[in-house]
Amino acid sequence: MPYDDLISPKKARKTNLCNTDDNRTRRIFTSDNRFALDLTDAARHLTIMLIYKIFRADEWATFHKTGETLGAPVDLHDSFIHFSTATQVAETAAKHFAGAAGLMLLACDADQFGDNLKWEVSRGDDLFPHLFNSLNMTDIIWAKPLPCIDGQHQFPKDMSCA
Repeated sequence: MPYDDLISPKKARKTNLCNTDDNRTRRIFTSDNRFALDLTDAARHLTIMLIYKIFRADEWATFHKTGETLGAPVDLHDSFIHFSTATQVAETAAKHFAGAAGLMLLACDADQFGDNLKWEVSRGDDLFPHLFNSLNMTDIIWAKPLPCIDGQHQFPKDMSCA
């Protein structure tokens, strides 16, 4: 009988990849021995990569009103919209928005931009996401205030940043 699964049930049993009572073994076959996703790692399969954009209050107000932007003045000058990853955004805030109040932090799913998003070498030879397209309100996963207290920007607690 031919198998259209990635691993035959016989081979899976041999390599301890099938359903067992051993909690350390991943479950990759259903009860009828068909291949299935390991649901214990479902969150990993559904994880998206967020990239972040910081706007000043007036830039955010204009974007929020019009629903579309080509970015801040620096973005218009460079002909692309600057984004940062979670590990880069704190340094971006410190370097380009030092002490600034009234900022908004926007999060976007990097994958949704397709080929319009380029990863280019920038500060510290790190790769930064640059959007070569307009940004629409529908592209935003969330937008949150980025307060500055005692000269330090306070990033959201649920954000994984350095």
